[in-house]
Amino acid sequence: MTGPQSQSLPRSANTVLAIIVASYLMIVVDISIVITGLPRIQASLGFSSAQLSWVTNAYTLAFGGLLLLGARAGDILGRRRMFIVGLSLFTAASVAIGISQSVSWMLAARAIQGVGAAVLAPSTLALLSTHFAEGPARTRALSLYAAAAGVGATLGLVLGGLFADLVSWRAGFFINLPIGLALIVAARRHIAETPRNAGHFDVGGALTSTLGMTALVYGPVRAAEGGWHDELALGALVVGVLLTGAFVWIERQVRHPILPLRLLASRERAGAYLARLLFLGGAVGFWFFSTQFLQGVLHLRPLQAGIAFLSVTLPNFASAMAVPKLTRRFGSEKLLIAGLLLGVVGLLWLGQAGEHASYWVNVAPPMLLIGLGQGLLLAPLTAAGVAGVAREDAGAASGLVNVAHQLGGALGLGLLVLVFASAMPADAQGTEALAHRISAVMDTAALLLGLSTLAAWFLIVVPRRRGQSQQQEVLS
Repeated sequence: MTGPQSQSLPRSANTVLAIIVASYLMIVVDISIVITGLPRIQASLGFSSAQLSWVTNAYTLAFGGLLLLGARAGDILGRRRMFIVGLSLFTAASVAIGISQSVSWMLAARAIQGVGAAVLAPSTLALLSTHFAEGPARTRALSLYAAAAGVGATLGLVLGGLFADLVSWRAGFFINLPIGLALIVAARRHIAETPRNAGHFDVGGALTSTLGMTALVYGPVRAAEGGWHDELALGALVVGVLLTGAFVWIERQVRHPILPLRLLASRERAGAYLARLLFLGGAVGFWFFSTQFLQGVLHLRPLQAGIAFLSVTLPNFASAMAVPKLTRRFGSEKLLIAGLLLGVVGLLWLGQAGEHASYWVNVAPPMLLIGLGQGLLLAPLTAAGVAGVAREDAGAASGLVNVAHQLGGALGLGLLVLVFASAMPADAQGTEALAHRISAVMDTAALLLGLSTLAAWFLIVVPRRRGQSQQQEVLS
């Protein structure tokens, strides 16, 4: 089904859009649904403090590291087929997580779930790009897609707290079974298969990129425990850099790379990927450490902590839904920069919350700004990441958008775990020490969002304005 067809069949297009958005929402929710339940998971399965961060990173590293291979699989084997394969694997792994009985079982199942997400996620954005032509229809579709990305993260926090407090942390994964089965049936009935492209799988590129990113994340997390004198931490960073270099070399040599380097030739797209990676690197600190602040400093129960995130979820959803209208009035560049700046201010404000903070005075207002900003920026950032991409590269470009999203979060969490551990002496305990550590995390997260703002301004906004000025000069 092409873009014009989707405009002549709005009912069918809306059904396709609903399936795609619901599938992507399920992926994003599962990234964060464990966070408010982490204390219960730790107590239930016997995780150490260091192992706990891998509940998140086992998923995001498998997800981000294999996304490009998943995108390539969609190009070669058909995007609807890989959409259904990814949904099936993701759903089965969710059940395995729900019945997990040990640390190794849990982490293995989370990694497999990440593999399923890596197959599924590129197909969602690629199918969206092929079903909706550039213009108002795609802008609306992308705004809903971005709303799923933004709201899903905080919705997962709310649901995680709800299940952990009233039922069990396992329930958050069991609900994926009926949802996943329903989406598989709907996809088979309503989504048309895309043409297959000839080509080969770049296994070497997939392995070096995944192992390289894993090593780059493991290094800071290991250093947070053992310090920078730890040989394994330093070795992991060296190996990560070497494998990343090998990945770039492989992509320049192979005939069918999982990352066509021509996608980075566009300054705007390269800027969108960099800005997204930096944004997620900072935003992950808010998602992961705010729940520890709410439960460890403000002493809220998991359910209360989940509800507290409505200060982010509701403004996020409202601003994301307003993006199409605001884009027509102000332009996507202004929304992107405004959203990032709101996030910077919100994180700096949240970093001021101390041991005796009040939720309504010191936490809810900055959460409001963070939610508004995230809702504004993700749609224009996503659009910039797939702008001007040839049809045959749609899968790779959408995969790269998701790679920046997931690996930005994984790398950011590795860095911020190190900041958290280094902010106070190792023997510093108690509420005051926890509040101080989280304050340092929020300040560092604000710095990363500030860098994202600079990348967006100089690599996306400025080139666009120059191009518009040159076009006006030619016309005049």
